[in-house]
Amino acid sequence: MDVPQTDIDILRRLAGEVAQIAALPVHKEKARLWQRLNDLDSVRPMVWINEICWNEMNVDDELTCRCTSSWGQGQEWNLRTLLYQWRHMPGDMVVDDYLACPLAVWDAGFGLSEDVTITRLDPSSAVVSRTFHPQIRDPEDIHKIKCHPVRYDLEATEANYQRMCRVYEGIMPVRKVGIKGTWFAPWDELIRWWGVQEAMTDMVLRPKMVSDIMSHLVDCYIGRLDNWEALNVLDRNDDSSRIGSGGYGYVSDLPGAGFDSGFVHPKNMWGCATAQIFSEVSPEMHWEFALRHEMRWLERWGLSYYGCCEPLDIKMDILRKIPNLRKISMSHWIHVDRAVAQVQDKYVFSRKPTPALLAEDNWHGDRVRKDLVDCLELARPCHVEVILKDISTVRYKPQRLWEWEKIAMEVVQQFAK
Repeated sequence: MDVPQTDIDILRRLAGEVAQIAALPVHKEKARLWQRLNDLDSVRPMVWINEICWNEMNVDDELTCRCTSSWGQGQEWNLRTLLYQWRHMPGDMVVDDYLACPLAVWDAGFGLSEDVTITRLDPSSAVVSRTFHPQIRDPEDIHKIKCHPVRYDLEATEANYQRMCRVYEGIMPVRKVGIKGTWFAPWDELIRWWGVQEAMTDMVLRPKMVSDIMSHLVDCYIGRLDNWEALNVLDRNDDSSRIGSGGYGYVSDLPGAGFDSGFVHPKNMWGCATAQIFSEVSPEMHWEFALRHEMRWLERWGLSYYGCCEPLDIKMDILRKIPNLRKISMSHWIHVDRAVAQVQDKYVFSRKPTPALLAEDNWHGDRVRKDLVDCLELARPCHVEVILKDISTVRYKPQRLWEWEKIAMEVVQQFAK
């Protein structure tokens, strides 16, 4: 692919700005603080903002892409969003001193795609309402879920790597990066093919069917993982990689004893799992239809993160069965005092503040501060990360998010140990 010189000039300028930021000593200090957190020896709560409504963020054309080639636009968007977050809402973000070239690894999915009716309130937003049309109705529909082999395209990887090296030569090094873990949420897939109400009802009316299909889907996930491992395309994620629905993966316990730097295995990495559709499902049913199946996946990894939006403060008894569990998502739907009593200082308390405060008609920074202080006061015994995510809208007022970050960074300093 030919990249126009105008595109190259734009990308080199942006990469030069990133390189200057990456060279700042603060990133090594922030990485150390994240490691202390994940080692259960935290200095203070850590803050990170993710899943941002980028369609509402453009101020003074900071996010306006000017490259003309599709490849250049992809590169430019990544650079511009990184620079934007650093300028306006960095929290405890870490900027790497290299640019990542992902390995070209492909598979055909699991044989089903969602059949869905979408309703949009904002045509520029990726956040939509979905009505799923069930494709799984009977036990024999298990055969619609396929286990496909994985392909590693060495030529495509090398071509992209050489292109990036040419574009960024003398500005920033380029590094080939493998698969740094994966989002493992089989129930997120199942409800798209099954329907939410239908799947929940079948757990009562046809429990064997539900268990059989969940077991088969986990088999397919594990088959994909085995393929990745055999192809040697996995990569360490005890670094600035996002772990589960939480923060960075810096930790002392990985990659573990006897690590071979030439071959990364799941046991050298973080894994994760979640069944966020189970928010109103009892701990007993959560174990029966989700976690006992997910355990086959989780036991493959060196350390694990569990959860996303589902409230887990009443499910710690089953979560303690995960032998390598280190971090637990604590959504806004929990009772904080109960969660703190259950988590204590044994795991990382991955707090998810409500993003709804950003979406109201009027902005109230004082309410943001109170929400954070009230939680962190109760969570003093815990090792806490504050992860603001699922930001659907800021009502096209990005300054709200900038102010949220400033308030959060002020608050966490008050809770340094």
